[in-house]
Amino acid sequence: MQRRTWLKLGGTAGVLLALAGTGAVLWAPGWRDDRLSQAARSLFAAVAGVVLDGSLPDAPAPRAAALQAHLVRLEASLRGLAPATRQQISQLLAVLCMAPGRLALTGLPVDWAQATPDQLANMLQSLRMSSNTTRQQVYHALRDLTNAAYFADPSTWAAMGYPGPQAV
Repeated sequence: MQRRTWLKLGGTAGVLLALAGTGAVLWAPGWRDDRLSQAARSLFAAVAGVVLDGSLPDAPAPRAAALQAHLVRLEASLRGLAPATRQQISQLLAVLCMAPGRLALTGLPVDWAQATPDQLANMLQSLRMSSNTTRQQVYHALRDLTNAAYFADPSTWAAMGYPGPQAV
């Protein structure tokens, strides 16, 4: 090999290592110490606002309170999952909370908290209808976790007209 080739190879390797190091520093798990990270809470609040639209109060203050209560229930639901499942969810949330991962997997160009309900609804529909299985799995994970945490709580049943389980 010539000296120029070695220099190019060394420069390329240095850039790749720097990018990998930066990525490792920015990588923050979505689930740590039995809690969602702040970024993951923002993600789920945004998704819940769209997925649960019609079930949540319309007024801003009660809606915000309902979303906060939902996030508490979601964390409790996640604590009940197997550790391996929580780890996979944590990794997915970590990718979705970083701009490159969010853009690559969902196509959402703005942060979760800044996305409009229309942007979020279109993004979820795009994931749902995607021919890419991974994107479909992301949709199902976000929607199913949101719905499971919300509709499993007896305090939400009245809004749906569900009287609760019958005594046997």
